[in-house]
Amino acid sequence: MRRSVMRALSALVVSAPLAGAQVVAITGGTVYPVKGPKIENGTVIITAGRITAVGAGLAAPAGATVIDARGKWVTPGFINAATTLGLVEVGAVAETRDNGVRSPNGVSAFFQPWEGLNASSVDIPQARNDGLTSVVTGPGGGMVSGQAAVIDLTGDTPEALIRKAPAAMIANFGHSTSRGELFAKMRDLLNDARIYATRRAQYELGNTRTMAAGKADLEALQPVLAGTMPIVIDADRRSDIEAALRIAREYKLRLILAGGAEAWMVADQLAAAKVPVITGGILNIPRSFATLGQRSDNLALLRKAGVNVIIISDSYASGGGFNAGNVRYEAGNAVSSGLGWDDALRALTLAPAEAFGVGDKVGSLAAGMDGNVVVWSGDPFEFATRAEAVLIKGRRVEGPSRRDQLQQRYRNPAAASSTKP
Repeated sequence: MRRSVMRALSALVVSAPLAGAQVVAITGGTVYPVKGPKIENGTVIITAGRITAVGAGLAAPAGATVIDARGKWVTPGFINAATTLGLVEVGAVAETRDNGVRSPNGVSAFFQPWEGLNASSVDIPQARNDGLTSVVTGPGGGMVSGQAAVIDLTGDTPEALIRKAPAAMIANFGHSTSRGELFAKMRDLLNDARIYATRRAQYELGNTRTMAAGKADLEALQPVLAGTMPIVIDADRRSDIEAALRIAREYKLRLILAGGAEAWMVADQLAAAKVPVITGGILNIPRSFATLGQRSDNLALLRKAGVNVIIISDSYASGGGFNAGNVRYEAGNAVSSGLGWDDALRALTLAPAEAFGVGDKVGSLAAGMDGNVVVWSGDPFEFATRAEAVLIKGRRVEGPSRRDQLQQRYRNPAAASSTKP
């Protein structure tokens, strides 16, 4: 009886297919909606780019394109919340890096790197083939690096890729200067941004003292001070994390913590402050003096304390670039270190979507959500599993990546050598 009730509740249909609209039905798989229990023999129906039904044993609408998912796993598309996709092509080649601005004072809050987004990046197809449908892409360097955007991984132009921009301000509690000086500079900057908001006219007339940043930066910080835009602060050491919490409390900021090597030490504080933590699931040895407390069960301990965790691929070379799709291996290792499987799935889907303000459209499988869906050959956190079908806004995106082309070339060098470039 209980099982039949759950099945009935899961089969929520909000509308019939629109006449002439593209309809896709993913049938027969084990569906993991994230916001509810898994659905055996589940069907996901997508009409005109949006999910219109999710349930057990639903019939595919007449004329629908059917994707047979029997024996497969069906999840929302994964989201990597810390990448440089579309902004950095080759890290070692300066002319392909569009993710940083050199500012003498370390403040580039005005910087909107998506203006230079490369929709033709060769890293995007590989990320899609690895099961990513959306990412957060953003700047780095300095005390305040600039603003990040949420993009979907399909489209021929920057405008077509962008889902939300700006989505967050990026800051870094790195230590090119003394910690006390850095925290003082951050407070000076936020204080001046507050003052600027009340004295714009005087500022324009030159009737204010010299401020910690220019007009464009002070303007860009207004949504952060208003609490309408989150600020992502990268900090690893316990004392740095506590400093970030204090500053967020003083200025009523919507803080998201990134890095967080020693976040497990202050898990209760982070949970009480409702601060999500963006971190990886593999590293268990320190890479610096700031990460001496690094441990592989960091995510498990944080989640046990009630922290919303978001998994990224920070243990791989260029984990935010050409290896962005390796985020699912981070999740698998986190599960092996004690994080619940359902929590790991949420940390790659709904948790980042909600943290960056797009949880009403992506991150779960439910009627009304966009059709960002992946069909997997098995458990997506297992190394040998493949993403067999990737849909973004209801359209299947597929095709060989640059990595696939290179593999094919060197597996068959004779054929490659006979083909002119």
